[in-house]
Amino acid sequence: MFNYPNKKNTFVQKINYANRGMELEDDINFANKYYLNNDIAVIHKKPIPIQIVEVNYPNRKSAMITKAFYKIPSTTDYNGLWHGKYIDFEAKETNSTTSFSLTNIHKHQIEHMDKILKQGGITFIIVRFKKNNRTFILPFKKFLYYQIRAENGGRKSIKLTEFENTAFELSFHYKIRLDYLDVIKTNESEFLIWKLCLNI
Repeated sequence: MFNYPNKKNTFVQKINYANRGMELEDDINFANKYYLNNDIAVIHKKPIPIQIVEVNYPNRKSAMITKAFYKIPSTTDYNGLWHGKYIDFEAKETNSTTSFSLTNIHKHQIEHMDKILKQGGITFIIVRFKKNNRTFILPFKKFLYYQIRAENGGRKSIKLTEFENTAFELSFHYKIRLDYLDVIKTNESEFLIWKLCLNI
């Protein structure tokens, strides 16, 4: 299993590479902690909203939630700031070895990311093909191309080969695992609206 590093960014236990591609959320949280500790960015996972159904009050000073359920998140998984720029993204895993279904991204999330893009924010989707042990960062405007294609009767998924051609593959690093901000820094114009082009 993975062990989180201390503030000096040193590992206390050897990494088990056999499991490194299994938990995308852990890898992103690990990167976000590194960014925070090194004053690179402030990016956090958004809490999942909970609908409380029943509460038990054993005494006047305490209350215990006894029944609740998760509500559908209203936006995306992560948001924050990086060098004065707003960052907002969704992270998904797929067990398919050949494609990623567009149904994994919900309509309300697409609408939210579209608004972020139009306001000049940086928004994208990180997708991990678990069985292939490969992770990609896909700018939202490129995701829109595939969404529009599906709405016009085309494929309802994005093929792995299309990720290879239009997304950026994230490599694994010791200190940070998935350095997704480095990809954005190197290719920032690909994530912003003024370069919007549906002819990929």
